[in-house]
Amino acid sequence: MHISGRVWKYGDNVNTDVIFPGKYTYTVTDRTEIARHALEDLDPDFAKKVQPGDIIVAGRNWGCGSSREQAATCLVYNGVAAVIAESFGRIFYRNALNNGLLAIACPAAARAIQPGETVEIDLSRHVIRCGAGEFAFPPLSPTIMGIVAAGGLVPYVQRKLAAAAP
Repeated sequence: MHISGRVWKYGDNVNTDVIFPGKYTYTVTDRTEIARHALEDLDPDFAKKVQPGDIIVAGRNWGCGSSREQAATCLVYNGVAAVIAESFGRIFYRNALNNGLLAIACPAAARAIQPGETVEIDLSRHVIRCGAGEFAFPPLSPTIMGIVAAGGLVPYVQRKLAAAAP
C-alpha cells in the first residue's frame, strides 16, 4: 500500500488544543464544522487549503495534552492521509488510529521532509520517500494496518465480528 501526499509541516509539542481548539469541544458536533476549525490557531489557512490525501509532518510530541478526540477527527474530516512525526502524544496516537488516521513515528524523516514537498509512504516496505531520501520506520502490526484500512476501530471490529458470525 502506497500513500502519496503534499506536506504540511509543524514543530514540536503541538498539543490537542492547538490541533482542535478546546473552546469548540462541546459546542461543535457537525463533521464539516469540526473540519473547519482544524489548526486554526496555529495555521489559519490549513482548513481552507488542505486537500484530501495531504500529509502532516511534525516534530516531537505531536498531539500532547488532553484526550480531545476531535484533534484526530478534524484531520480525518479534512482528508489528511497520515501524520508523520518525530513522536506522538500517547492519547493522540491512539485516537488517530481509532479514527483511521495513519500515524507514523519516524524522527529522521520528520526532520528531513520539507513543507510543501510531496512524500510517499510505502507501507509494505516500511519506508518514507522524500526529496532528502528514503527513511525506514518500524513495521506496523497487522491489527494497526487493519484498523487504518477499515477507517477506524469501530468499522474494523464490526468487520471482524461479521466475519466470525456463523
